[in-house]
Amino acid sequence: MALDQHMFEALSPSRFISFSFPHPFHSHSSLRLAVLDSPIQFTDSPSVAVMFVPFGLETDWIFSTESGHYQLLYDSPGISRLILVGNQEPMVADDSLSVYYRSSDEDSAKSSESRLVVSLQPLFLALSPKSCFKYGIPEVPILSFVDDVICRVVLERCIGSSVGEFLIENVEIERESGKEMFETREFRRRLRFKRMPNLIQTEIRIIPAASLSLDGVEIQNIEFKLDSSRVLVHPYLPPMAASLSLIASSIDEQIQTGHRPKALCIGVGGGALLTFLATHLDFKVEGVELDMEVVRVAQQYFGLVENEFLHISIGDATEFLENASRSNKKHKCGSNGAHMSSEYDVIMVDLDSSDARNGIGAPPLGFVERDVLLSARSILSEHGILVMNVIPLDKLFFETLLDKFRSVFDDLFRIDVDNGENFVVIASVTPIRSFPHGTKNKMNSFLSRLRVLLSGAYMDSIKRI
Repeated sequence: MALDQHMFEALSPSRFISFSFPHPFHSHSSLRLAVLDSPIQFTDSPSVAVMFVPFGLETDWIFSTESGHYQLLYDSPGISRLILVGNQEPMVADDSLSVYYRSSDEDSAKSSESRLVVSLQPLFLALSPKSCFKYGIPEVPILSFVDDVICRVVLERCIGSSVGEFLIENVEIERESGKEMFETREFRRRLRFKRMPNLIQTEIRIIPAASLSLDGVEIQNIEFKLDSSRVLVHPYLPPMAASLSLIASSIDEQIQTGHRPKALCIGVGGGALLTFLATHLDFKVEGVELDMEVVRVAQQYFGLVENEFLHISIGDATEFLENASRSNKKHKCGSNGAHMSSEYDVIMVDLDSSDARNGIGAPPLGFVERDVLLSARSILSEHGILVMNVIPLDKLFFETLLDKFRSVFDDLFRIDVDNGENFVVIASVTPIRSFPHGTKNKMNSFLSRLRVLLSGAYMDSIKRI
């Protein structure tokens, strides 16, 4: 069916249209164009931008799904309409080995893109709203997609009963400055959901299973093992772990008397945080995950191992908290209010929104309702804390979230992750009088161990709010 050019004359919030267009330089191939209007209605003059899909990523969910397009749009503030242009490629079968390599000839790629920009400029103007021409012919900026991935190979594509489609991939990323000279290449294993394809759900470091020269060896031909020496590489996990420094004295006392502190992790993902707490910090860990398929993948690909100190419960997190709260109240009543071992020293929440139309957000709005927070508080110990990964949708979302925390908890802290996206919010059951930093805490063995494991990262960045 032919497209009506007039349909593009006005913005229509959240409208998504995808179509094919003849390639101007290759008569036997086509381009795929996708046009997405922002769900946000701007009061100023609308702005249109174009992004070219990197060659080889045409079928990646970031560029081939509506949810991926929404995230690209939200990463481009002020853009009213985003136009994506890429090669029309057949979809990759779910059971095939999908491999991507970034173009090694950037100059040639930029030259080809420049030619396309000139040739397609009339089309870009035709796809711009009429209101863009109020002051003459508008400029249509060309946006670039930039990430740190040099190459990637998809290991498995899965479908979870709750999370939908997701995949596991090995990637080679650009080495950070300051890396050891013998590390010529750096590899990660990642978990991504189709509903939020730009968001890396879990990331761990992997290394070649055998000592060999990697010169010229392609990623799909390397056998990997998990790197246990680099425990937390996902940006917001070290600050979540650093929050434990606020209750280091209480935790240290338990460990010194032969008791394991208890942690409840809401949202398992690949299980990196759970494994860190259980194996490196001697916690007894309970994880809650809605989707059994996610747990299966965490065990198969990310090294999650259930044992006497680490257990996973399958179910809804809100229902789990409600049931745990009722159970804990019964135990307390039966013991005349005595402290029960069913209480947790820390609850760590790592849940994201499932709706890309609102942008990447965490936690889901329903999880910060007062009754949910009250349930969480009721199963924390006297010195317990609730730690939450937060990606604010906007300033109002963040302020509302903090107000709800203040209505339930006695003290509130935050850590800026410094990635322009995440914050870690920490709420305590009882006021914390002083921060656990400085010379007077040097004898705290737990605090010392935590500082070594995290290389001191974020432990001095906790701020009361």
